[in-house]
Order: sequence, then C-alpha cells, then structure tokens
Amino acid sequence: MNIKFDPNNIVIKLCMMGISLEDSGNVEEASTMFHKAWNEAIDDYEKFITAYHLARQQKNITDKLKWMEISLQCALNINNDNVKSAYSTLYVNIAKCYEELRDSDNAKRNYELFELYKGVPSDKGPFYHGTKADLKVGDLLTAGGISNYKPELKMNHIYFTANINGAGLAAALAKGEGRERVYIIEPTGEFENDPNVTDKKFPGNLTRSYRSKEPLRIIDEETEWTKLTTTELGKWRENLAKSKGEIIN
Repeated sequence: MNIKFDPNNIVIKLCMMGISLEDSGNVEEASTMFHKAWNEAIDDYEKFITAYHLARQQKNITDKLKWMEISLQCALNINNDNVKSAYSTLYVNIAKCYEELRDSDNAKRNYELFELYKGVPSDKGPFYHGTKADLKVGDLLTAGGISNYKPELKMNHIYFTANINGAGLAAALAKGEGRERVYIIEPTGEFENDPNVTDKKFPGNLTRSYRSKEPLRIIDEETEWTKLTTTELGKWRENLAKSKGEIIN
C-alpha cells in the first residue's frame, strides 16, 4: 500500500476543517466534521487518522478508548513508515485510558509499547531538501541558516523530509531569487522527528519531516514534484504570516 500524507485528500481536508473549528471553539461543528470524515473514509489510512480525532473528542473514557483502539488497529494494518511514527502516540493515549479505567495490566502493557516505539525514527527515505540555492552533488547542507518562517530566527538544525511534495513546498517558500530546487540528500548523522509538526495536528509525524544537527549530503537533484499554483502559494504565505505559533528550535 503506497501511503503518502496528502493535504488535498478529502478526508484529511475534512479533519483539517474539524481541527480549525475546534480551535475556534465550535466543538459540536467539529464533531460533525470528524464524523463526516469517518463516513467518507475508505481505507485504513483515512480511518486511522479520523478515528484518532474522534477519540480525542470523546468525553466518555470507554468511547475514547474504543476510537483510539480502532485508530491503532488501522495503523497496524498499514504497517508503513508513514504511520509508524504515530504508534507511540496511540499507545500512550490507550495506556492513559486503561489507567483511568483502573485496568493496570493493560495500562502497563500499552506504556511498554509506547516506550518501545518512541525512539529514533526508522524511516529509510529517500530524503529530500527544498531550497532556492544552486548546489551540486557532494555539497553539504548545514544548520545555522535563517528560518523560512521567522526571518529573525537562526536555525539550530537542518530540516528535510521523505515527502517530495513537502520539499517542493519548502523550496517554494525559501528565500532567494533562484529557481525552486529539490535535492535528494542523505543525513551524515543522527536525526529526529521535527517537533514543529509531530503530534501537532495529526498523530505522529505523518508528513515524514525530520531535522538534524549534523550536515546533509546532496546525492542528486529531483526535478519531478507537484508544483503549487500561484494561488496555493499565496494562501500558504498568508497562513504563515497569520501564524502565531512558536518554532521549536
């Protein structure tokens, strides 16, 4: 099953709308949106994401547990790097439910599984970095650049992704007058899930976004990815300008 996080997917769009309604205090409307997403979901990936959001909304702990376990089962059915990053989030939520239900055996078992999956990312790539810089094979990308999103911020890490369209978006938003470029890279050291996206809106790191303090080596250039229209790019820039969120550096 070839799984990729696609913000244009109808179910993901409905979940994003639900999250936005929640953020503005419209909990009932958000619930309607998540249920609509569940009814539209046709595969395990869409069901895993939607069940997670339905679980978050439940007031009754038994209902919350039921939806979290549905989400986990769908994620396990997929068995893909795109969703493995969500396992630890799901297991810890399930453990907390069992704890609240005073079922210490199941709570302990799920906390152990949470510990097992919360470590270093297992993603094997290929990995990409989007920029407007003109670079060549063998060049190293290093931390210490200026953030695309907060120009006053010097970054302590260098960022990359296993999602080629995510790298294309980064290239489109990057500073500079050069053309948009997406390079295939290999990390030269350890890397971690990008905490700016992990568990923020969706469980785990579904966009497969990572960062490292060690350099990234360019091994090739990619030329085929889905380019944003001028309107789409304008919307992204507008949303970023409005964003009040802090960057975890």
